[in-house]
Amino acid sequence: VGIVGRPNVGKSTLFNRLLGEKIAIVTPKQQTTRGRILGVLNLPNAQVLFLDSPGLHQPQHALGRYMLEVVKAVMSEADVLVAMIDARAGITADDERVFTRIRQSGRPALLVLNKADTVRKPKLLPLLERCARLNLFRELIPVSALLGDQVDVLLASILTLLPEGPRWYEEGQRTDQTLEQRISELIREQIMLATFEEVPGAVAVQIDTLESRERVTAIQATAMVERQGQKAILIGKGGSMMKKIGTEARAELERLLGRKVHLEIWVK
Repeated sequence: VGIVGRPNVGKSTLFNRLLGEKIAIVTPKQQTTRGRILGVLNLPNAQVLFLDSPGLHQPQHALGRYMLEVVKAVMSEADVLVAMIDARAGITADDERVFTRIRQSGRPALLVLNKADTVRKPKLLPLLERCARLNLFRELIPVSALLGDQVDVLLASILTLLPEGPRWYEEGQRTDQTLEQRISELIREQIMLATFEEVPGAVAVQIDTLESRERVTAIQATAMVERQGQKAILIGKGGSMMKKIGTEARAELERLLGRKVHLEIWVK
């Protein structure tokens, strides 16, 4: 199941909600999701493989062009597409570009109208009617990915569209991301949240060492930015910004690993 849509409509929030676990990082900043992320949901009668994807937009640079190719690959790989729009914003030009690609793909698709809990019926009903006239989606499902409203209805609809096949993954496997990748992403998430306006989304995090000791997991990581000025912002006055990022990231990593974490982050 490929989850697609323009940037910042809540795709990764829905992805995590469907899986019942935080696998994709979430920030209000565009380009938070850069690659295809697989999440595995094991049910008594099904194994559903969800693919989270970057927001589909008009690329302005190399990273954007790469992300567009990722979205195309997700659409070609998926058996079912779940398109998502922001019910508060209605259908934007970027949404229409997503719809065009879905039509070209020929895949069965569902439309999720996210944040529907914040929209009054007099506004929501005309939007549903407009979406229905597109004749593109098997069902239109208003949800709140953040609160979980109607997500069970969405999952039931997905199961009716998926083809039969084998279980591809072992019962306990939740994602194809390595532990190092998940750790790197959680640190990058906290960098993006802490430096929302000051540092662009092009920051990257590399895990240098990962050592599991008797009572603690020791992690050394490097955060890489594009310019010297961004390095200064990331470190902060007297190291204050990096201390804040490290504290928040360590809390997330301890939830992931279920044990104490000693974290050191260097900036280059």
